[in-house]
Amino acid sequence: MRSKTTTGLLVAVSASLAFGLSGTLAKPLLEIGWSPAAAVTARSIIGGAALAVPALIALRGRWSLVWQGRTRILLMALVGVAATQLAYYAAVQRIPVSTAILVEYVAPVLLVLLGWATTRRMPRALVLGGSVVAMVGLSLVVSPAGGALDVLGLTFAAIAAVGCAVYYLVAGRPSEGLPPVVLASAGLLIGGIALGVVGLTGLVPFTVAFGDVDVAGAALPWWIPLLVLGVLSTGFAYAASIAGSELLGSQLASFAGLLEVVAAALYSWLLLGEALTPAQALGGLLILVGIALVKWEPRPRPALLEPEVPALDPEDQTDVSGRAIASTS
Repeated sequence: MRSKTTTGLLVAVSASLAFGLSGTLAKPLLEIGWSPAAAVTARSIIGGAALAVPALIALRGRWSLVWQGRTRILLMALVGVAATQLAYYAAVQRIPVSTAILVEYVAPVLLVLLGWATTRRMPRALVLGGSVVAMVGLSLVVSPAGGALDVLGLTFAAIAAVGCAVYYLVAGRPSEGLPPVVLASAGLLIGGIALGVVGLTGLVPFTVAFGDVDVAGAALPWWIPLLVLGVLSTGFAYAASIAGSELLGSQLASFAGLLEVVAAALYSWLLLGEALTPAQALGGLLILVGIALVKWEPRPRPALLEPEVPALDPEDQTDVSGRAIASTS
């Protein structure tokens, strides 16, 4: 059990480090004219295509597993991939990457509230306290800090938080034999294609641009950050995250995913020059502390097993010392 948890944590942490780069790679594309829908579509299809061969190898012709897991695949595709990424990129287009990711990662608190609502069992005091601390931190993170409060950008980030919570619920469900790389590849391809179809209908803006992008002060062709975004921060990240979630469960996996917040803030500072204000940095720390408290909920210890008393043979009513036991009949 311990080795399984350790492996799951290592896989989940590597996924978080890769996921954290996505906003930083996507923002330069958005700044030269890519719409969020176009960026998410390209990212998803590239990531899903990169995983297609490993997925086919892992599936080994067992297509019935895909049909059995169709609900999980569709939820991953439409909510975990398309809706969540679209909302996150729409937020990144209007507010800093670090702010958007901090708001999105209130998702673990949403999982606590969902558990409270579905089981009607009040969480422990430590969980409630952690949720309050996280909410206080969130209020500092979304503060305008001398500028205008971008309500629409924060709304998109909040929608991404809901989608992120759904993603961890779907990823943490029992696989029933469906390999994680198959779920990741199918979810990314279906999500990307669905979003592309919606974009072509004109329901959401769908534009692309092919100029150079500015990353860390260097001018790069548009396809370089897009390729890294698709292969590393999408294909690898989703496959590793799903595998880690299956090993850890949705709650612990979302806790490990907090590293994505730190990684995203660090990447955006190093590559885009975006830095949190002191108040927002304090708020981000409070969010991390609050969610850590939420995840630190002590689990009830299993009851000590009472020593098992062997059943007495009706025809041999003796105790361990060999003395006869009186019958009560």
